[in-house]
Amino acid sequence: QIQLVESGGGLVQAGGSLRLSCAASGRTFSLYVMGWFRQAPGKDREFVARIDWSGRSTNYADSVKGRFTISRDNAKNTVYLQMNNLKPEDTAVYYCAQGMGVRWDYWGQGTQVTVST
Repeated sequence: QIQLVESGGGLVQAGGSLRLSCAASGRTFSLYVMGWFRQAPGKDREFVARIDWSGRSTNYADSVKGRFTISRDNAKNTVYLQMNNLKPEDTAVYYCAQGMGVRWDYWGQGTQVTVST
């Protein structure tokens, strides 16, 4: 059974930092692209960042470039999202996803990030 479990969300003041983690199980983690997405209230789910199987190639949404960093530890079957200089508009439920980069096969249950002014 394939599972993705996010953690690390919470309430933080604007300008603060959070580190999200997503632990994967059920299939060979290092074979797959991992991504982070988010969904704010009343809005569609949007892409945040992705990382290739090796960790050497990353992509970011323009809105988070320079503030967020995606990384992975294949030995721990875990992908991370370091979020710095958080803004109120970053408030959303954050989801990790696993797939081949174009198609995302599996999703986590999400973790809430709330940034206060």
